[in-house]
Amino acid sequence: MLSGSLLLDRTVRPRAGLNWSWQGLLLHLLVLTATFGLVLAGSGSVVVAAVLAIALMALFSTASNAKHAMLGEPILFSDLALFAGLFRHPRFYWTAISVWQRWLLAIGAVALVSALALLFVPRLVPHLTGLGLLLFATGTLFLLLDSRSFRALAPAPDVDADLMRHGLIATLMLYWLRWRYTPDPAACPALEEEDKGDAWPDLVVIVQCESFADPVELTGNPEHALPGLTRARTSAWQWGDLGVSGFGAYTMRTEYGVLFGRSEAALGFRRYDPFLTAHGETSYALSARLSGRGYHCSFVHPHDMRFYGRDQLMPATGFDRLIGEESFPPVSPDSGRYVDDRTLGASMGELIDRAVERTFLYAVTMENHGPWDKDRLTGSSGGLDAYLRHLRNSDTMLTDLIERLSGAGQSALLVFFGDHRPSIPGVTEPGGDRHTPYVMLRFASDGRILTGANRRADLAPDALHHAILRCVQGRDRDGMMPGVAAAVSPPAASG
Repeated sequence: MLSGSLLLDRTVRPRAGLNWSWQGLLLHLLVLTATFGLVLAGSGSVVVAAVLAIALMALFSTASNAKHAMLGEPILFSDLALFAGLFRHPRFYWTAISVWQRWLLAIGAVALVSALALLFVPRLVPHLTGLGLLLFATGTLFLLLDSRSFRALAPAPDVDADLMRHGLIATLMLYWLRWRYTPDPAACPALEEEDKGDAWPDLVVIVQCESFADPVELTGNPEHALPGLTRARTSAWQWGDLGVSGFGAYTMRTEYGVLFGRSEAALGFRRYDPFLTAHGETSYALSARLSGRGYHCSFVHPHDMRFYGRDQLMPATGFDRLIGEESFPPVSPDSGRYVDDRTLGASMGELIDRAVERTFLYAVTMENHGPWDKDRLTGSSGGLDAYLRHLRNSDTMLTDLIERLSGAGQSALLVFFGDHRPSIPGVTEPGGDRHTPYVMLRFASDGRILTGANRRADLAPDALHHAILRCVQGRDRDGMMPGVAAAVSPPAASG
């Protein structure tokens, strides 16, 4: 059983050679022994315990490789926290596994339940033996992980290097421990009161567009240029590339960076799913800081708000209103699987028109979410064709919001960005560029778009957070950040 589990560990990508660190090897063996002991204590069957332990290792290896192929990184401890989502939102996850693999998993699950019932051993000795192995392995694990040589392992996040050095199981355990003992930061101070109140815009509108990327960069074909994005870049106060860390998924990493403004370096092991610990960092959120200066804050997302726990997190960060999927009309089969961006943009427009006091709107779109299979859209072959059709709707939404804010009669700041690039087999693959576009547009109360220096600045999501705050507080009056030289010339139409 142990030998088989080590062979399976060698199949996990990325791996190199046949070497383990002795600490990683020991952790692997102890975890598999504890798993074997747990099942033996429950079933009394050595065969069942060995097969199940191997099966679990095979499941982790397969899941990790499927994720690596689609998203460019192995399975992480934080992925286990999303296990409930497999059943609540199955299409978000099961599309990473082929049809024959899904059938195999289903057959295996039925066989597992049947085997557990048929092979249960009523004798006491094997159950006690399993319990003894479980206690021995877990006790040894706790002692080792508390020792000096093990506490020094994986001091900083470097998942590929640690996986190659220590193996999958050890890396999962070490990263979980480092994450668990990462303390919450000190509370974020309130926004400074010395800023002139008339510098603050009446409306702050941020749109986090699902899987939005520049199609010219994805395809190399200038014919796919988006007119709305091109216009927005030309008219922007600031624009550039957003250096997101995820590919094809992990919306919450970009969302956290823009909303909370804490860098991945500051997050440490929390970076892989910062929403898991965001309740200890709510004072950093834009909504918390703006609500403290009199803004009414609304979070708009045409999907189940329980996903990523937004239904609990967003009110804790200062959003006084959540607008979820129940506020939107049913999705038409011809428009795709999710609420389309034009419909979302129209809803945002109504909120803008009704705003009579300082208002902060943060919207997370859904239309461009995968998978990109052949039945994605009526009359579409799926893949790139479907993605480009959806992307044009997102571009229309951007154009409509610019027009709406130009005629709103209020000063405003519009920020529009993509959360990550799409994962489309054969078109966009992990390993290449990951950046997405962003634009920041400022509007005077008379409808003029204030271009300033039309500066290009390539930013990380947390840096975009601070750029937004500078604009809101009137600290970036000419489109230049303090200490930053040279504006870049406006972009060409090809993007």
